[in-house]
Amino acid sequence: MRFQNVSIEGLQYVDGPIRVESELLEAGFAETLQRLGHRQGLLRKLTGVVARRFFDEHLGPSDVATAAAKAVLESTGVDKNKIGLLISTSVSKDYVEPSIASTVHGNLGLGPNCLNFDVGNACLAFLNAMEVAGMMIERGQVSHAMVVVGESSRTPVENTVRLLSQATTTEQDLRNHFATLTLGSGGVAMILSHVDHSKTTHRFLGGVNVADTSHNHLCRGQYNQMITDAGGLLTAGVDVAKRTFAQAEANLGWSPELLNVIVMHQVGSVHFSTILKTLGLDMNRAHVTYPEFGNMGPASIPVTLGKAIEAGQVNQGDRVALMGIGSGLNCSMMEAVW
Repeated sequence: MRFQNVSIEGLQYVDGPIRVESELLEAGFAETLQRLGHRQGLLRKLTGVVARRFFDEHLGPSDVATAAAKAVLESTGVDKNKIGLLISTSVSKDYVEPSIASTVHGNLGLGPNCLNFDVGNACLAFLNAMEVAGMMIERGQVSHAMVVVGESSRTPVENTVRLLSQATTTEQDLRNHFATLTLGSGGVAMILSHVDHSKTTHRFLGGVNVADTSHNHLCRGQYNQMITDAGGLLTAGVDVAKRTFAQAEANLGWSPELLNVIVMHQVGSVHFSTILKTLGLDMNRAHVTYPEFGNMGPASIPVTLGKAIEAGQVNQGDRVALMGIGSGLNCSMMEAVW
């Protein structure tokens, strides 16, 4: 899907205030590591994740998403009554029902004609929601849309530490649950606008998507834990990423040398470096967040974009690649021109 009339009006993110180092998590199942013959520091060594962020226990995903949404409304100056669409993309949930979107809509006091709903697609949901919003903006159905996400990894990570601390934990249990320990937290809100109602030159051009759902069993998560075949996920992910990049070359005019900034969903060092190397992309053009913030799920790409902008890595006219692979498996590659 290609867009001609969609702008990224603004983006704001919220970091979790509680920094938790990998060694602190490992201390919770130190006896298991010793019994299975592993040294301390395994998590940092294998994933490159030094720390991740947690939110205070009383804050739900909708609270985090609301905070980011208020920040982006303030920073852009967009009248909240002009928001015609609100999409929440959180994997984390306050409740099964109602939707997070309805809660954020109510918290912000958005208008009665503002369509609001949740979109779920693992770590790709934010990109998918940007595309859905872009379609409605391109068709003239709405002039402004907001996409939000509030990810809180505290519960699944703490539950996993308790699980791995049990005397019955096996090496396979450790492998199955290891990826959960990389999860981080974050909140983001983005406003997209029709160019006729926009104050910016930041254009969202759309992108391409590839599905390979024969691999839907490789990563399966509940609200309190996640089981992952990390090796299988990497192998299948590399394959679907290659096919998606080929479509981006054909449909978006991409080539490694033409992309100025790489904003990628990040789960750890091996995944990050392998994908970049496989696609022939320059690692120096990719903003890195996983060492300090871990895998933030659907918040990963927009948070990384926000941090790249703050770091001065994104300049006017830059072609910005937004790339991710989500359990399922699905792969999306989108482009913004700054």
